[in-house]
Amino acid sequence: MSRIQGGKPTPSGATYDGKGVNFTLFSQHAQRVELCLFDKQGTETRVDLPARSGNIWHGYLPALKPGQRYGYRVHGPWQPQRGHRFNAAKLLVDPCAREVDGDVPDDVRFQGGEWEIDLADNGDIAPKSVVVADDFDWQDDVAPRVPWGETIIYEAHVRGLTKRHPSIPEALRGTYAALGHPAMIDYLRALGITTLELLPVAQFAHEPRLLRAGLTNYWGYNPFALWAVDPRYASGEPGVSALQEFQQAVKALHAAGIEVVLDVVFNHTAELEEIGPTINLRGVDNASYYWLDESGHYPNWTGCGNTVNLSHPQVRAWALDCLRCWVQNCHVDGFRFDLATVLGRTPDYDIAAEFFNEMKACPILSAVKLIAEPWDIGPGGYQVGNFPAPFAEWNDHFRDVNRRFWLHGALSNGEFARRFAGSSDVFAQSGRPPSASINLITAHDGFTLRDVVSFERKHNEANAEDNRDGSSENHSNNHGVEGLTASPDVQQRRRQSVHALLTTLLLAQGTPMLLAGDEMGQTQHGNNNAYCQDNELTWLNWPQFDQGLYDFTAALIHLRRQIPALTADSWWQEGDGNVQWLNAGGQPLMSEEWTQGLHRMQILLSGRWLITINATQDVATMTLPNGEWHAIPPFAGDNNPILSTAWHGPAHGVCVFLKQG
Repeated sequence: MSRIQGGKPTPSGATYDGKGVNFTLFSQHAQRVELCLFDKQGTETRVDLPARSGNIWHGYLPALKPGQRYGYRVHGPWQPQRGHRFNAAKLLVDPCAREVDGDVPDDVRFQGGEWEIDLADNGDIAPKSVVVADDFDWQDDVAPRVPWGETIIYEAHVRGLTKRHPSIPEALRGTYAALGHPAMIDYLRALGITTLELLPVAQFAHEPRLLRAGLTNYWGYNPFALWAVDPRYASGEPGVSALQEFQQAVKALHAAGIEVVLDVVFNHTAELEEIGPTINLRGVDNASYYWLDESGHYPNWTGCGNTVNLSHPQVRAWALDCLRCWVQNCHVDGFRFDLATVLGRTPDYDIAAEFFNEMKACPILSAVKLIAEPWDIGPGGYQVGNFPAPFAEWNDHFRDVNRRFWLHGALSNGEFARRFAGSSDVFAQSGRPPSASINLITAHDGFTLRDVVSFERKHNEANAEDNRDGSSENHSNNHGVEGLTASPDVQQRRRQSVHALLTTLLLAQGTPMLLAGDEMGQTQHGNNNAYCQDNELTWLNWPQFDQGLYDFTAALIHLRRQIPALTADSWWQEGDGNVQWLNAGGQPLMSEEWTQGLHRMQILLSGRWLITINATQDVATMTLPNGEWHAIPPFAGDNNPILSTAWHGPAHGVCVFLKQG
């Protein structure tokens, strides 16, 4: 091995320049940093990083090549009460590693010690960082750059989406390669999806408690290598790395005009609480990377044991560099931020936090889609409507109001209309467009749409937490029978409710997000927190595909594209011709009908498309406004697709008409 040289403090991580590898590591409080190199037999060679520029340790090794496995041992004080947990007995993954070989087992040697240091060496079992080359041939790849007003988001899990897909070769099912397979791309295009939002693909660990219960982390919200593509979803094709396979999938989706948005986790890591495993950040510089209280404990604002401190300038730089890496090296089109309130913690939430300012100022990050899950469980954690542009936000007001309106007959016509009109009371005051409201009825976290109308209680026994986990407030309605099996009459009422909820989602102002599988009747049998179910409970059940429901959903998406009031992405104003709110008689809603009337109304969009709504338990007859109206299949309710002047609407029913001429 050549003698190590000083190298440069940038770029972050391990960088191959064609002649050798430059290594950098941020640690403000370390006293010494050892770079540990591993050969094919696993023999470890240690060498000190010889240079330090500010808080960046760095060194350069000539002749090293991509594929080199490495890690760090960081020396410094063991003073947990002051936040310092340095322990050179623990081999650490590079926080900027682009590839990681190995997983984090449930082994006591990963526990660096809660308050007393544990000096058991874990080098032989610790995952190893890997040097990679940025040499993927993107050819003429072009980002689709779908306008927000035309965006249809489809939230999916890499494995769950394709694991049971009969038209994808078995060896590829559940992998990145399957995402780019023609069968999957043709499906997404036919459905009308513009933007595929993937649950986390950055490398994550299984929580020790899950492993002890015989379970694994399925969703992936337990990361330890946020720059690295997780190899779990690689097909294993010889000569193709997980990173390259993911890049190829993005390239194929882009060629079909489909964006790729990644769900990312910068609020906590797999190091969990003080007794959790020491993998990288804790051992690199615990006092910088994590929020700590005065006694050295982690404030648990995430529910996962620790909280990343993005108010620290160099921790923030690490996160922003990571995001830029995904955009520049993997060509992703945006991010959905898990528990995004943490991004703005100072420690109180601040809409003007530096993380937001630096993202907005970055020409790379400000040009992609940014979506916040606008809450965490810390003080003042619920921040819906309080994120700065250009962020959009998951809108749980839309979800809850529409479930309560359609499934329980609760709330007023006015509250329903506010959510249907993009929640202007939440988002317009901040100067953001309607697309800032990510409208959803369901998401990975909660019931599927079929389960929303089939279960009133969660059934999470398989999660080994005695059904204590998951939300108990779901605003669901089983229509009188708990479970999937029910009489034809109950099934018909459930289908009407599903149609009503889908119509509201896909024809409302804002950005619709569809949970993968809802369009085909996917069920999780009442499990509303299936984070640890990597099996047929969560994998989409393609063999039992509901063609009728799929056709209905696809028709809604394609109808949405025709309505200017929905694609213009501008707030509706009185008299602008975008919307009229009418009562059952076809006349403008009166003041008392907004606040207390029967849940029956008509919504006229762009002067031509009429949505009739009956959210009561009784059949309704509505007089359509003046004009000749054609009931559009498959949204014709009980009508035939002929010219109509009245709508005889079933309970919990909707119909969509097109004005002739």
